[in-house]
Amino acid sequence: MNAPDFYEMFTLPEGVKKVAVQLDPKQPNTAIFEVQKEDHTLGNILTKRLLKDKRVLFSGYQVPHPLEHKILIRVQTTDEVSPIEAVRDSISALLVELSNIRSKFEFDLARAKAEQEAMGTTEGAGPGAEHRHIYPKDSGADPTLDVNVDVDF
Repeated sequence: MNAPDFYEMFTLPEGVKKVAVQLDPKQPNTAIFEVQKEDHTLGNILTKRLLKDKRVLFSGYQVPHPLEHKILIRVQTTDEVSPIEAVRDSISALLVELSNIRSKFEFDLARAKAEQEAMGTTEGAGPGAEHRHIYPKDSGADPTLDVNVDVDF
């Protein structure tokens, strides 16, 4: 089989940097960030966040090849800020935004559990309940494919 081993999708080889930055000599205030072991998930969210910054003129990403687990993010900024600073600012803003989403989710989850307990219903409560999902009838979703993943922000 020509496909690389599964672990190669997320294991960084020894001596390889997670992020390499190359300034573009042909374009002012432009840099290309090569991010190893990442895909569309990070590329899309980061470029969209960068585009919200008024100091960023251009932001885009590409996956060079489906079997290469890396993304290239191109960023061009105004003279007010360097591309590296713009990326750092966007990452910081994303961390705050994701933290807010997580806090709101945890608050709403606790409130929903409290409402369930107050109503005297125990369906969905108990060990492992936080990993149970309700699928709409005839949605085509397969609950056997549900995967529990603990993510630490």
